[in-house]
Amino acid sequence: MFDGIASDYDQMNRVMTMGQDQKWRRFVVGKAGDPGSGLVLDLATGTGDIASLTNTSHPAAHVVGADFSFNMLREAGKRFAQQPISWQSCDANHLPYKEKSFESVTFGYLLRNVDDSLTVLREVRRVLKPGGRVVCLDTTPPQKNMLYPFIRAYFRFGIPLLGRMIASDESAYAYLTGSTMEFHTADELAAIFKEAGFVDVGYQKFMMGTIAVHWGQSPKGV
Repeated sequence: MFDGIASDYDQMNRVMTMGQDQKWRRFVVGKAGDPGSGLVLDLATGTGDIASLTNTSHPAAHVVGADFSFNMLREAGKRFAQQPISWQSCDANHLPYKEKSFESVTFGYLLRNVDDSLTVLREVRRVLKPGGRVVCLDTTPPQKNMLYPFIRAYFRFGIPLLGRMIASDESAYAYLTGSTMEFHTADELAAIFKEAGFVDVGYQKFMMGTIAVHWGQSPKGV
């Protein structure tokens, strides 16, 4: 599915989020902190926005952008051909990296698309150095308040319509709606971060409570 929408992915993100998505990605990079000259991993890198922002913000760092979709990686490589980012194919359930390799790990819209968030987060903790930071950007189910019917209608009808108009793939963006509404709440996901062994876990919501950025730290001295 992601291979099929790779060429239109960036435009869809801008339209769906009303241009806010880049602000959230900058927030992610800021929360991940300065890795110095160390290794940084951006999982589910997609077409490379977070990896590129990391490289721009911390040019001394060695940035790896990894994804399960070959077409996404091709788009990332074309978009940011001038940046020294290593684009790699991998499965987030079984990361092909040694323990304690990375200063930080970031990912956008990864956990909503895996079978078991806890398995992935434990893998992320395995490859993080002690004291390393993890930062996650993803959708989160909206709270049932006055805005809920309007937000639900946008997810149910508006986003698939945009998918048909812009990406010629209504079904892929209908999937986005379902995976968002059935995903962990922000509090539930924070609890899973803690269960995976992360400390100093927190989160912040954006876009009327439909986007959340979670963060945590691998315990020092472990």
